[in-house]
Amino acid sequence: MKSFDAIKSELASGASTCESLTREYLEAIDRAKHLNAFLSVFAEEAHGQARAVDRKIREGTAGPLAGMVVSIKDVMCVKGHRVTCGSKILEEFVAPYDATAVARLRKADAVIIGKTNMDEFAMGSSTENSAFGRVKLPGDESRVPGGSSGGSAVAVKAGMSTVSLGTDTGGSVRQPASFTGVVGLKPTYGRVSRYGLVAFASSFDQIGPLSLTARDSAAVLNVIAGHDDRDSTSATVPVPDFTAGLNKDVKGLRIGVPKEYFDDALQEEIRGAVQKKIDLLRNHGAVISEVTLPHTAYTIATYYILATAEASSNLARYDGARYGYRVKGAKSLTEMYTRSRSEGFGGEVKRRIMLGTYVLSAGYYDAYYRKGQKVRRLIKEDFDNAFLRVDCLITPTSPSTAFKAGEKMDDPLQMYLSDVYTTSANLAGIPGISIPCGTDRQGLPIGLQILGKQFDEETILRAADFLETSG
Repeated sequence: MKSFDAIKSELASGASTCESLTREYLEAIDRAKHLNAFLSVFAEEAHGQARAVDRKIREGTAGPLAGMVVSIKDVMCVKGHRVTCGSKILEEFVAPYDATAVARLRKADAVIIGKTNMDEFAMGSSTENSAFGRVKLPGDESRVPGGSSGGSAVAVKAGMSTVSLGTDTGGSVRQPASFTGVVGLKPTYGRVSRYGLVAFASSFDQIGPLSLTARDSAAVLNVIAGHDDRDSTSATVPVPDFTAGLNKDVKGLRIGVPKEYFDDALQEEIRGAVQKKIDLLRNHGAVISEVTLPHTAYTIATYYILATAEASSNLARYDGARYGYRVKGAKSLTEMYTRSRSEGFGGEVKRRIMLGTYVLSAGYYDAYYRKGQKVRRLIKEDFDNAFLRVDCLITPTSPSTAFKAGEKMDDPLQMYLSDVYTTSANLAGIPGISIPCGTDRQGLPIGLQILGKQFDEETILRAADFLETSG
């Protein structure tokens, strides 16, 4: 595994080329096929991109990500390639254009190597819901890598790409980063264009990188962030140089520790590992204080009411009539709709569509959906109030380390609770990052989460980089 800084050093010294690096990644993908992290690999195309980048390096015209090999979660469009969303219903759909984030990576001379496996339509916390088989955790293949961006996390952890783009709707970048021991960054909602991202829950979804270091994620965010006229939710706020604030100390940084995130459900080894990092920050001059986020207990319920409602609406377009899977032999339009959706969608997607349809239905809209929106506002106000006192918050990323495959598949509520510490950031639209924070007694990675003010990715990246480099 090589960080992007190490790759740039190799390229600058002539010790390596972009094409040879790409070949190494392709060989790693082939060796690790059993992990099922990739759904498609662009070997020939990647070699061609790498040769073009090497030529630009020789000419001195290469972009800022020259030498970076990137995999893309299969929920984003890459022109000329399938975008399955991990679902049978889109198994043969080919994207006619690049997502904005992908196009910006190309322009910066990153090499796109393939598409990674995921929970179907990004609905899941374990990457067991893919129509194309589950993804396995490197080092202990009996366990899950988290989800829904499990394939992307494994691609980085197993050295199959330098960075991977994932998506985070309720923790789906940060939680798999925690389970696999890599860095996962969820930017502020609106910081990165969602154009070309297949929607699960449009007011929650956000594209973010998984990487080996916070610096690598900052380098990617430099490129993919910024306003996009093709996305009405894209924010018109300035994009700073996110790498400029790294390698700074944390003296005087005001850090809050939400007491609600350290409850009895938290695995003790995670509590201890996170506390050690908090003590490290205090010893280096950070100002640590306890804060309260009173509505934390309602985050999971609020998230699953609102996100499933949006999913129900977004997934109505997959009806067999326009694109995607269409059942054969249907004798009526109603039968075609019913059978195409019944056979095309997996169990978790159907569950969430039904939940969402229920909370949006007449007689229940006010009781559930409208009330959920009100509680969402209260959750955001909790963060707003906390950030009047502190610059960022530190919490565990997940209440447990990676669990066994199949362990929670028959208990959806327990599966949903895997995201109990991450969904709040999506409800509030704030940025968050998960970084490795040691291991438990079984050698499984522990993740630490840093949450920041809206559009203040600089502070959470600064804190993450400090923790990485200070031991």
